[in-house]
Amino acid sequence: MATSNNSPKKPSLISSSSSVSRPPQAVKFGRRTSSGRVLSLSRDDDMDLSGDFSGNNDYANYTVLMPPTPDNQPMESGAVDGNKPDGGGQYGVPTRVGMTRRVGSDQEGGGGMEEKRMSVMQSNKSILLRSQTGDFDHNRWLFETKGTYGIGNAFWSKDDEQYGNKSGVSLSDFLDKPWKPLTRKVQIPAGILSPYRATSDAMWLWAMSTVCETWFAFSWLLDQLPKLNPINRSTDLAALHDKFEQPSPSNPHARSDLPGVDVFVSTADPDKEPPLVTANTILSILAVEYPVEKLSCYISDDGAAILNFEAMAEAVNFAEVWVPFCRKHNIEPRNPDSYFSLKKDPTKNKKRPDFVKDRRWIKREYDEFKVRINGLPEVIRRRCETHNNNEEMKEKKLATEKNGGEPPAEPVKVVKATWMADGTHWPGTWFNPIADHFKGDHAGILQVMSKVPPPDPVMGHPDDKVLDFTGVDIRIPMFAYVSREKRPGFDHNKKAGAMNAMVRASAILSNGPFILNLDCDHYVYNSMAVREGMCFMMDRGGDRICYIQFPQRFEGIDPSDRYANHNTVFFDGNMRALDGLQGPVYVGTGCLFRRYALYGFHPPRSYEYSGMFGQKKTKAPNLQDSQEDSETEPLSGHPDLDLPKKFGNSSMFTESIAVAEFQGRPLADHMSVQNGRPPGALIAPRLPLDAQTVAEAVAVISCWYEDKTEWGDRIGWIYGSVTEDVVTGYRMHNRGWRSIYCITKRDAFRGTAPINLTDRLHQVLRWATGSVEIFFSRNNVLLASPRLKFLQRIAYLNVGIYPFTSIFLVVYCFLPAISLLTGQFIVQSLNTAFLCYLLIITTTLALLALLEVKWSGIGLEEWWRNEQFWVIGGSSAHLAAVLQGLLKVLAGIEISFTLTSKSAAEDEEDIFADLYVIKWTSLFVMPLTIMVVNIIALVIGISRTVYSVLPQWNKLVGGSFFSFWVLSHMYPFAKGLMGRRGRMPTIVYVWTGLISITVSLLWISVSPPDDGK
Repeated sequence: MATSNNSPKKPSLISSSSSVSRPPQAVKFGRRTSSGRVLSLSRDDDMDLSGDFSGNNDYANYTVLMPPTPDNQPMESGAVDGNKPDGGGQYGVPTRVGMTRRVGSDQEGGGGMEEKRMSVMQSNKSILLRSQTGDFDHNRWLFETKGTYGIGNAFWSKDDEQYGNKSGVSLSDFLDKPWKPLTRKVQIPAGILSPYRATSDAMWLWAMSTVCETWFAFSWLLDQLPKLNPINRSTDLAALHDKFEQPSPSNPHARSDLPGVDVFVSTADPDKEPPLVTANTILSILAVEYPVEKLSCYISDDGAAILNFEAMAEAVNFAEVWVPFCRKHNIEPRNPDSYFSLKKDPTKNKKRPDFVKDRRWIKREYDEFKVRINGLPEVIRRRCETHNNNEEMKEKKLATEKNGGEPPAEPVKVVKATWMADGTHWPGTWFNPIADHFKGDHAGILQVMSKVPPPDPVMGHPDDKVLDFTGVDIRIPMFAYVSREKRPGFDHNKKAGAMNAMVRASAILSNGPFILNLDCDHYVYNSMAVREGMCFMMDRGGDRICYIQFPQRFEGIDPSDRYANHNTVFFDGNMRALDGLQGPVYVGTGCLFRRYALYGFHPPRSYEYSGMFGQKKTKAPNLQDSQEDSETEPLSGHPDLDLPKKFGNSSMFTESIAVAEFQGRPLADHMSVQNGRPPGALIAPRLPLDAQTVAEAVAVISCWYEDKTEWGDRIGWIYGSVTEDVVTGYRMHNRGWRSIYCITKRDAFRGTAPINLTDRLHQVLRWATGSVEIFFSRNNVLLASPRLKFLQRIAYLNVGIYPFTSIFLVVYCFLPAISLLTGQFIVQSLNTAFLCYLLIITTTLALLALLEVKWSGIGLEEWWRNEQFWVIGGSSAHLAAVLQGLLKVLAGIEISFTLTSKSAAEDEEDIFADLYVIKWTSLFVMPLTIMVVNIIALVIGISRTVYSVLPQWNKLVGGSFFSFWVLSHMYPFAKGLMGRRGRMPTIVYVWTGLISITVSLLWISVSPPDDGK
């Protein structure tokens, strides 16, 4: 219904009619000029738009009529009574709204007016105020776009007054009966769907946070999935004794039917690995509770230092009294230094009347032994000076005789050699290195310091000079010193090469079917540890086990364990969980190997797992040497499943392989035991060593022996990584072997760990670098064989991926500081929905952590220390490892690692003196930057909020909370930089505060806060 221009003029903006015949009142529009006056844009000049209804919008000359609809009632007192929609009064007025717009001129005829109509369901006041509130202005849109409105959803063009082509419905039908929709769409607020949503001006900040948290979620899944089946294990030592060491028809003399064990100890540098520490480790090994004739000990001195050689000789001499003393009085632990350092009463549970006398005597002997070890450098130096002076005098005398009795004109030059106690040249590294006598260029050395013991016990007797060993077996196991040959031009492959040399030498000398690997600072804390490991190897199904991994326990750690040296979350949580899968990873020490598995052979029985999640389990084919058609044709599609073929040119070593495999089988004393050996097969005595055997052992440790062989590739410890331990264990699992995690009631082995921050970070750097190397090598678990279980794959995938988390961790640690510096936050506001969302996630993760703490026995403080050092190591060592790994892969730059120092404290009165030593390293840069930036950002954020006209405290609280959370993780790092308590100068704190305040004020001056933003 269009209106005419002669509608009644009224001063009010809104009016209504009380009868049907009365036309609806007009609403007129105008605009405000720059001077403030309101000009009418309609033909009515008496319109007043001042006050609340004034605005700055421009409108054309048109009029809008508002009908009295149920949503828009004039509510005048003169309204006709009635409550029916089709009756009189308010609901019976069949009025409509019309819109008239002048679009033509006088030439268009009919006044040049064209009508457009629409239904309006809002009040007059809301339409006028719409532009002020920022909502969509329908009136202006109609004017500017010359749009056309219909009733409800309907639309009519200028030329078509029919709704549809043949429906017969016209516009007048809708005007008489206004359409009211029955349904409508209601959008769900974004705050409900996603409380963690970004503001438009901080989208970049939110995106960075989301990417980091997505990676953290992925990394968390990799860490948690392998923990779905944690288990505990126990052993029965009494059953082991009854089965293998009791008289039987096949063993009438009750000789031990247990297999032999070869113990490997590795060392490289006597300066960083003190000989006294290594000697105590050797003494604890020689005194273990295992058949003496079945035990052999080897030490690999990769530096060929005469100091280590003579220290081991002193240790073997002291072992002749120390080992019987331990057997007589059942001493624990059997490391003399640790035993005499115990704080508890040494007489507890000791019943022999001569114990106190014996202990006092052996303590004096040990003190003298320590003095001799400590004095060895000086003794060797004086001996060398004496021999070199004698050689110089001989050369001078010889030169004088050749010169006719006259002293030679030129001084006689004599090589300053290093001499052994027997008056011969030391074949290893000299104090004054020359060709053939320096690290990396020396002959191979093998010295059997303790011969093979007799098969039957040798009982001691009373002696006034030494202890009374009546009824005590005084034999000690065989001990050999090994230093492989090194020559320039050969790649000696660091520790892995030294271990493989010992594998070959021990196969010639003793050929124990099992090998126990220990670091020089890890000693035997439980003398029954080897027997407990043998319980698993000799049990039913033990022939499928490649190694028994014992947890690492440490001594000399500060009480607060500032840098998480105990690493209990890994050893008591992750490793125990892996035991429920295919077994724990090999961690480099405290591991009992099956020699046959080290040679690269397959287990007697294994399975293959197929399907997306490895849910299909099938029996794997048993590959034998007879199945090989040629040396060039692989037996399977995976290289790790090929059988080893190239062991070297030693026939004696090759013959020992089958013997080791047979002796490592479990006892076939029951029909359920598969692949067993008959009882009594291992009671025959070992043959004594002869010169030919020792010469063959020297030949297999030469530097050329591994040429054109598979050592380091498929056989023995694997080369190509600084973490050769993880790769070696992975290869065994990849062939179908399984491993066992043996947690004994009394710790099996104990060692030392670097408590200095720099040494600890370098240790973590070496581990992380090895993981990066694994990820970029053929040892990546994504290329694993089908014999590896699905969750075991996930565990090894996490081993290779975890260093890359450092990239996202570093970015995430800077996000709170960026938020405070920019005055923006990753979410719109800290409302209730977001806080509840954050609380639920945090509570869930905390409950999962508590569950893990409960079943693993980890303390909450230990768990928190592990979280703190994860951030410290992740932002320093892990990041450097990623960079080094990428440099090696992309640029071919070789990676070198620093040997972990075993003892560096200079303050002998404080056993934790090394904890406070500050040794600067580039690894400090990133954590220190994170700390400084977050502290400065906190001060700037507080200053920005305080000086702002409209302070936004929620953003400050959010940024400050997360910034303090980052700093709380960095607290041990900050404490390490401060050194010993009380030694940090006060001026450091004063200058830190002054610099932070100055920088914050400068920041506020340069970038003042935006009020209201």
